[in-house]
Amino acid sequence: MSNSPEQSAKDLANPAPVSGHDGPYPAPVGIAPQPVLPEWIDYNGHMNVGYYGIVFDKASDELFSHHLGVGEEHVKATGQGPYVLQLHQHFLKEMRLNEVFQVRFRLIDYDAKRLHLFGDMVSMNTGTITATQEVMVMNVDHKTGRSAPYPDWAIQRFARMKADHAGLPGVAQIGAGLGIRRAK
Repeated sequence: MSNSPEQSAKDLANPAPVSGHDGPYPAPVGIAPQPVLPEWIDYNGHMNVGYYGIVFDKASDELFSHHLGVGEEHVKATGQGPYVLQLHQHFLKEMRLNEVFQVRFRLIDYDAKRLHLFGDMVSMNTGTITATQEVMVMNVDHKTGRSAPYPDWAIQRFARMKADHAGLPGVAQIGAGLGIRRAK
């Protein structure tokens, strides 16, 4: 039995998942721990600011591929993938050579085309949160360079993850502005 043209168009608009899972999702989702590498250390003797961005980016790749299914495998299968629209990082404690850390994520919100995520970097040595990153990503079609809706199955996964993360405590860095505070 062959598919009708209408069914084929629907399948292209809503392809089946090729990675990730339907939940439940840990609250927060933890990415495998790793150490601060020698090449990440700057002349101040701690992890250079640029490597925090790389660490969060690589960790989000893991979140997108292994949990939500909208990462590299999805990009290869559909020609669509997450682009960062905006991010805000907070640096709370220095990270030193060989210090082991884990990045954890929570899903704050989503819509048909966007995800609002919050990640933190936790020292496995002390349990201290050393950095945070709040990020907004948009699904982009590589052929058009324009935003595109996520498939239905992805929206269902986002809803499940948001529900699984609803009980997490608030975090001061979410939505924090940037500015110099002055005494009144």
